[in-house]
Amino acid sequence: MNRRRPAGRIAALAAVTATLAGCASDGGGAGAASPVPAPPSSTAPRTPSESGGSSARTPQGSLLVTDFGADTVTFVDPAGRGAAADLGSVRVGTAPYGIALGEDGTAWVATAEGVAAVDTRTRERTALIPYRTDTGPVTTGEYRGGGMGIALSPDGGRVYVGVNVPGGEGTLEVVDTGRRRVTEVVPVGRRPFDVDVSRDGRQVYATNHDSFDVSVVDTGDWTTRRIEVAPYGTEGGLGSWLKPHYTAVRPSDGALLLPFEGERLAVVDPGTGQVRIEEMTANTHQHGVTAGADGTLYVVGTGPIDPSEDDGPSLTVRTPDGGERVVPLDGPHETVALSADGGTAYVSGGFTRDGYWNGLSVVDTATGRVTRLPVGERPLAVAVLGGKGPGGG
Repeated sequence: MNRRRPAGRIAALAAVTATLAGCASDGGGAGAASPVPAPPSSTAPRTPSESGGSSARTPQGSLLVTDFGADTVTFVDPAGRGAAADLGSVRVGTAPYGIALGEDGTAWVATAEGVAAVDTRTRERTALIPYRTDTGPVTTGEYRGGGMGIALSPDGGRVYVGVNVPGGEGTLEVVDTGRRRVTEVVPVGRRPFDVDVSRDGRQVYATNHDSFDVSVVDTGDWTTRRIEVAPYGTEGGLGSWLKPHYTAVRPSDGALLLPFEGERLAVVDPGTGQVRIEEMTANTHQHGVTAGADGTLYVVGTGPIDPSEDDGPSLTVRTPDGGERVVPLDGPHETVALSADGGTAYVSGGFTRDGYWNGLSVVDTATGRVTRLPVGERPLAVAVLGGKGPGGG
């Protein structure tokens, strides 16, 4: 590892990078909610469907990605090439972020306007459920209000969505999937990037970027506990880059796994609140993470905070015993999802900050071979239809 971040180094870095906006700032100041223009799409022009579906059924193994730079989700056939891979898109709501995929084929999408329900078989939006939390005007860009992380209960009866309130504390909204309405609103931390659920469905975990913590929500009585997850400390506050982003729930024991900077993996016991740190090797700013059924961890490196010290974008493949293989990627990425057999990782190029690109990196997890697939408008979250489900958690 070629850097450690002593206290003085953290303070100096925070002071410099806070001026760059990006994921360091809370976005609560003037102009923070201004739309961020996306570059021209690398895909052919598409005409999104409002709600009318496609006559062709969606093939199993297809992908669904959220177009954070638009108001759509895009269906993709990863076996296709170029424009042939694009199966069309559906309007869901402004700046869609996370996806949760149900066993019945419904995809639940967190947008700035509400939670959209999409029938992935017919490729049509069937509902848009407004939030009960006041998030201000509907906007786009990294700091926009509205839904971010999203997850389903194990029985599929509830959707849990982390709702960002610009400049303030977030909420966890609970959607009844049958009645398609919000039934509970629970306070959590600031900017809930990710939402995950325990294996037994009794707890929901909101990973709160700007408050350096995970909110543990009891689904029986809706009480909340805060666990600070700050392996570098909280010095720098909202101007710090060294915050949690996404979480994976370890299949073997339910521990929460949060990567930081390609240097440290925070292993959190959600019952006791104990945080243990393990070493990582990628030496790059990290965002998305997911765990395979065998406990292998896949972690997205977005690139350097300081190019003079840090390494570039990558995908870390970390085995349960802590061994790591780092696959270099071309350009920033955000989240990762796995194929049903675990042989392919799909890494989104959307990225929450500037520097994103309109496509996915398709990684052969055995060989590390990478191919690039043009997809959508700033694609952020990825779900594998008939497979493992959403990326990033």
